[in-house]
Amino acid sequence: MNRKEKRAALKSALSSKVAENKLIVVDEIKFDEIKTKNFANILKNLNVSKALVVLGEDNKNAEISARNIAGVKTARTNTINVYDILKYNTLILTKETVANIEEVYA
Repeated sequence: MNRKEKRAALKSALSSKVAENKLIVVDEIKFDEIKTKNFANILKNLNVSKALVVLGEDNKNAEISARNIAGVKTARTNTINVYDILKYNTLILTKETVANIEEVYA
């Protein structure tokens, strides 16, 4: 599969999430300490159970906090793929990652 086909597939998957209202954009997800409970509270407030969370490059605490929650996967902007986007019910992005995705794939 060539690069153009991969980009088209990713755009299509993201567009389908937007059309289904399954894409949530938040300002930022930052934690001072590594606590799974904090991340679980964010998911509870968003009313989400099975989600792919795309984080920025320097967000290690949030990434580690989400690691132990069943049904939640974290990814970075450069590692997202069509399979993961379609596998998880909801896609959660930060404003920073939306800007990065628009820059790379638009």
